[in-house]
Amino acid sequence: MGFNGLISSRLAAVRRIGANNDASVRLSERIRVAQELHDTLLQGFFSVSMQLHDAVNDLPADSAATPRFTHLVQMFDTVLEQGRLAVQGLRSPNEHLQSLGQAFAGVPTELGLPGAVGFRVVVEGRERVLSASPRDEVYRIGREAIVNAYRHSQAKHIETEIEYRPTELRISVRDNGRGIDPRELKWGRSGHWGLQGMRERAERIGARLRVLSRVALGTEVELCVPGRIAFEHS
Repeated sequence: MGFNGLISSRLAAVRRIGANNDASVRLSERIRVAQELHDTLLQGFFSVSMQLHDAVNDLPADSAATPRFTHLVQMFDTVLEQGRLAVQGLRSPNEHLQSLGQAFAGVPTELGLPGAVGFRVVVEGRERVLSASPRDEVYRIGREAIVNAYRHSQAKHIETEIEYRPTELRISVRDNGRGIDPRELKWGRSGHWGLQGMRERAERIGARLRVLSRVALGTEVELCVPGRIAFEHS
């Protein structure tokens, strides 16, 4: 191996070490956040849930309020379970994540999103194994885009497209909803961190995120991850 080849090899090794260190730091931070959420929010919600159950059980059997409060308790328990699963995911990121298509297809059911909205996932190209480092970020960006479309777009149809290209992984979440106000598209919605969070995640893994939207015509969130980052290489 010549001098230039030796230098290139050493630089590649340094980059791999840096990437591994970054992944380790992110994992440690996820675990720290998960512990904080478990010890504060989840424990507090669990205590409130127990008291709500007791309060409903103390209502007279013929009380007109019983069905309503029973429904509210069930909703609270569902939210609590979703929070528990989210914290579990933070503590133990799934190293054997199912295919992106299956993962995204399960988002509406997992979060109890409205069934009246037409939702489908389309996969183009030969599926490839994702590298461990960007895998969780890619999923969370796509998941956030799907959830935002359900919650804010008032769309009747939402489609997620996953395209395995020779040189990149492309994910697109599009809807036929009301679109995003140009000011919110640029600066984000006050008190909401969805768009900014997706942009920051994309930047961390060296990906490109574009949000295209026209009022009353719908929105498309597109994530493109270079193949050298997205895919495992044998």
